[in-house]
Amino acid sequence: MQRIDHPLLSGSLGSQKTLSSFHFGKPGSGLKIYIEASLHAEELPGMLVAHHLHTQLEAAEAAGLIQGEIVLVPVANPIGLAQRLDHKPMGRFELDTSENFNRHYPNLAAAVAPTVLNALGGDAAVNVRLVRHAIGNYLQAWQPDTELHSLRRRLLLLAHDADYMLDLHCDCEGVLHFYTEEPCWPQLAPLAHFLGSRAILLAKNSGNLPIDECLSCVWWQLAEQIKAAGRHVPLPQGCSSCTIELRGELDVSHAWAQRDAQAIVNWLQFIRVLDCETVPVVPAARCAATPLAGSETLRAGTPGIVVFAIEPGQRVQQGDLVAEIIDPIARHTEPVLAGVDGVFYARIRDRYITTGGELGKIAGALAFRSGPLLGA
Repeated sequence: MQRIDHPLLSGSLGSQKTLSSFHFGKPGSGLKIYIEASLHAEELPGMLVAHHLHTQLEAAEAAGLIQGEIVLVPVANPIGLAQRLDHKPMGRFELDTSENFNRHYPNLAAAVAPTVLNALGGDAAVNVRLVRHAIGNYLQAWQPDTELHSLRRRLLLLAHDADYMLDLHCDCEGVLHFYTEEPCWPQLAPLAHFLGSRAILLAKNSGNLPIDECLSCVWWQLAEQIKAAGRHVPLPQGCSSCTIELRGELDVSHAWAQRDAQAIVNWLQFIRVLDCETVPVVPAARCAATPLAGSETLRAGTPGIVVFAIEPGQRVQQGDLVAEIIDPIARHTEPVLAGVDGVFYARIRDRYITTGGELGKIAGALAFRSGPLLGA
């Protein structure tokens, strides 16, 4: 195992933050897997999963079982981790710019298309290497001018040539759920099932370029440009990425983290990055994959105290009561009803809501939304 500390661009005099990555196995010896945790820095379950995963990977490396390369970044956002306001963590948005730490990554397809499209040939493996090399050159040439940009660039430099990218997050309160792009789903379905995902949300370009889609969309976007030009050039999905939502912010326990780390190890064994005597069998799916465009976000029509009528993970039908909003001054109760059939997979942690505020999400099977599909 090799630890590498990457200094970020200093945002202020006397201040220096560092991103640390841990490297297992041997580059170029097989598949490359990149795993990061807590890019939204107040979402801590992933950090603990990374801690337990690190222990297993060290043991696997010592036993000579790693057949490829695994890069682990257990604390992906040292900037956000240091942000607190009135004793509360503020790790989702950078306080200096109000930008979400997991949005606005570069459009890599647009960046490398002029260089690679006419250079691609008949060998799929050669084409993948060419695109990865072009992305690496683009990132090396990127001169960040802020601490935030230096973090984004460094994460992408670590991950841009990975075959698989796992981004560990969590919701406010919820069951384990899984986001990925449609072209990545066939490759990542076993991982979602090993994890026991209770909701699986698929999209093709959900909007605003989070880091996982930044890394995966370059491949299918270039492939679509090739097809539109009438060329028959093989370009596989060179990176399959996903966001794994590890339940809720308070679900930080050794029991959960050890279970999730073991699920990831089982998947690594299944794809033969970790050698083993018996390849794990993929568990039965706990839910069907549904379109992210079919996910309903429930919102409050009035302000008041939130009283949920159901728990995360329950299935609902259209018209079922999900929550009540109580105004103790007007003595008014507003029912919040499900607008779609599906799994109630996430909800807010606070129990007071203002008008228009988000309350929770239901994974419906029928797409009905368009435009940017991710929240702030």
